[in-house]
Amino acid sequence: MAGISKRGAAMPASPIRKLVPYANDAKKRGIHVYHLNIGQPDIATPRVIFDAIEEYARTEKVLPYGPSDGLPELREAIADYLQGYGLNVNADEVFITTAGSEAIVFAMMAIADPGDEFIVFEPFYTNYNGFARMADVKLVPVTTSVEDGFHLPERSEIESRITDRTRGIVMCNPNNPTGTVYSRDEVEMVVSIAREHDLFVLSDEVYREFVFDGRKHTSALSFEDDLDRIIVMDSISKRFSACGARIGYIATKNRDVLNTILRFGQARLCPPTIEQVGAIAGFRHMSEFMDEMIAEYERRRDAVYEELMKIPGVFTRKPEGAFYTVVRLPVDDAEEFSIFMLRDFNVDGKTTMVAPANGFYATEGKGKDEIRIAYVLEVEQLVDAIRILGKGIEAYKGR
Repeated sequence: MAGISKRGAAMPASPIRKLVPYANDAKKRGIHVYHLNIGQPDIATPRVIFDAIEEYARTEKVLPYGPSDGLPELREAIADYLQGYGLNVNADEVFITTAGSEAIVFAMMAIADPGDEFIVFEPFYTNYNGFARMADVKLVPVTTSVEDGFHLPERSEIESRITDRTRGIVMCNPNNPTGTVYSRDEVEMVVSIAREHDLFVLSDEVYREFVFDGRKHTSALSFEDDLDRIIVMDSISKRFSACGARIGYIATKNRDVLNTILRFGQARLCPPTIEQVGAIAGFRHMSEFMDEMIAEYERRRDAVYEELMKIPGVFTRKPEGAFYTVVRLPVDDAEEFSIFMLRDFNVDGKTTMVAPANGFYATEGKGKDEIRIAYVLEVEQLVDAIRILGKGIEAYKGR
């Protein structure tokens, strides 16, 4: 019988979703599960997005193919949005993708051949592993630590990972899964390394707005002298609390990259039309909802951090942005603990689901005693969920 491909066999399962069967079983037993394992916000999608889609449905008789590089109106809206941050991007330098996921895959495939390498800072967004498998490239990790708030190591440590197969450096800022916001000096260091070694910078900026305590986000596109090697990848999923819309984009001034991803885009025809209509409205009306959304996530961040600090043996740094934190637990195996919480433990019929952090590392054995928490629930629920997490740790250690 014919078998599956090596690529398919090597494709990793999502550590964010791998424990779903345990959660489903818990729910069947009547247990309420607080989902802190996945970045699915509960904040309402802005009404202007639905209104734009409804208006389109009322006035159009056919849902047609769109341009492979996206609706011109959306590309213009995104260019205006980026220019609002002082970034030198025009509409013809924006390519609309089917979610940020496709943006990352297209970017990798556009600049790397099978077997080429990308440096990545771990822990990293776990699906980078899957995207790299799909593109048949290798991720070369540079480890960061919770003690340092997952900020970047010395330049020499990053440069030591560069080989003749290295094509670029992938960074996520603000960071998923750590909540770290890289300083301007850190981003400038990465860009200067790329310049010196003739590499690309693939900058995942999905959480651009979500920075706390008065911090400022530094886009890789801020460095005017190096724009030809910068590829920014982004998505509306978190910014507009519209994870199911699956609209993302690539922004770059590199015409060769744009021409290449256009051919990739033509092969998949076009990104979703209706969702692009909604995205146009989202970008045009951001000032009506964005500040309130950021403030809500900052409140949630504060609540989670304060509750975590009450749990003996837990260690984390206060997240600086996004809506995640990676936490070191006083347990021997965070994955086994996460299963224990779903299979064997509850408080008053409630339990907490988290994501074991080992799946956010490429280095074997890293993250075994860490979890990622997504603070995407209302404050009262988060406080209760972390309280239950603390009691679960106590029960797990006392087995």
